[in-house]
Amino acid sequence: MAAKVRNAANGDVSKDRDDDNHVAPPPTLAVNLKNELSPLASQMFQLAPVLIDYQSALLEVFGGCCSNAWTYEQLFTTCPRIGSALTFAQMLFISALTLPSFITFQGPFWVPRLKQRQVPLSRWLLHVSLFTFSSLLLNWAHGYKVPLTVLIVFRSAGLAISMLFGFIFLKKRYTLMQTLSVVVVSTGVVLATKSRPSPASSASSPSSTFAIEEDSRQYLIGILMMILSSISTGILGLVQERTYKTYGPCWKEAVFYTHCLSLPIVLLLYKDVKRGFLDLASTSTTSMVPFVILAGNVVSQLICVSGVNKLNTQMSAVSTNLVLTARKALSLCFSVWWFGNEWNVQFGAGAVMVFVGSVLFSMVGQEPKTKIS
Repeated sequence: MAAKVRNAANGDVSKDRDDDNHVAPPPTLAVNLKNELSPLASQMFQLAPVLIDYQSALLEVFGGCCSNAWTYEQLFTTCPRIGSALTFAQMLFISALTLPSFITFQGPFWVPRLKQRQVPLSRWLLHVSLFTFSSLLLNWAHGYKVPLTVLIVFRSAGLAISMLFGFIFLKKRYTLMQTLSVVVVSTGVVLATKSRPSPASSASSPSSTFAIEEDSRQYLIGILMMILSSISTGILGLVQERTYKTYGPCWKEAVFYTHCLSLPIVLLLYKDVKRGFLDLASTSTTSMVPFVILAGNVVSQLICVSGVNKLNTQMSAVSTNLVLTARKALSLCFSVWWFGNEWNVQFGAGAVMVFVGSVLFSMVGQEPKTKIS
């Protein structure tokens, strides 16, 4: 009996010794791949929301803004003096649609109040003044003999303005290639602006001469409006960039407050607003098509503004202007094809220089770093 116990104990010891001497088999190829791909899969999972946000913003910019450009030109083709009325309709619609997201009901009587802001009201008032000034001038310029094709190319000068203001106010430094690219863009804008032919006159009567001078004068006023609007937009882009860096992403709050607080300013022009709506109604007494186009414009404006503000929270002002320049190139081609707008060699050369300069700027590399004193 004792022998059996000893043998069993010896057998267990031998078994334990064999287990200790046992060498685990080498990991298989599948295990190695799993260990290598796990960190990559984790990184892709973390990047997925960011990529989706970028894709959503780009779709809203190209889809919403291009649709907005088409309805915009359609409205001004039928009613050139609708500028103030269009601005009011856009701001009222966007304010009404975004208001519920910023209302809360508190107290025993459920009194509606605005939710606590992420950004101080004083900062939003600066946004509002720049945004309203730029929007009104932009919508007025088309009524002063400025074709949409010239307007689109001229607005692409925002790249140069953002760069200039970044250099002056944010102490940014740009490479030689970036500077040359902006020079190309600016030269293209000048060529496109001067490409508009003067109205032809079959007689040299004083009335025809006066008509030509009046047409040129209105065109010059429209160009001056575009210059001031572009400067205001460039300043607004820098203010937005600093706001988002200071207070974090808050583009939804920006959309609501910039449009809602702009309404009292636009209402100061209520006579012009009323005249714009009456002129639009008189274009078709039996059809609601003009107001359907107006509705499409304000809806696409909301989509476009949302996309642009999303980009502003994820990119710098210069990068945002680059994306918007590409969108304007697409709108320009569509405008020439759909509406049959004028296109000559000088305008074509200017447009190519604007868009090629913008592409060269994007190929230079990373954004310039801000020099902090």
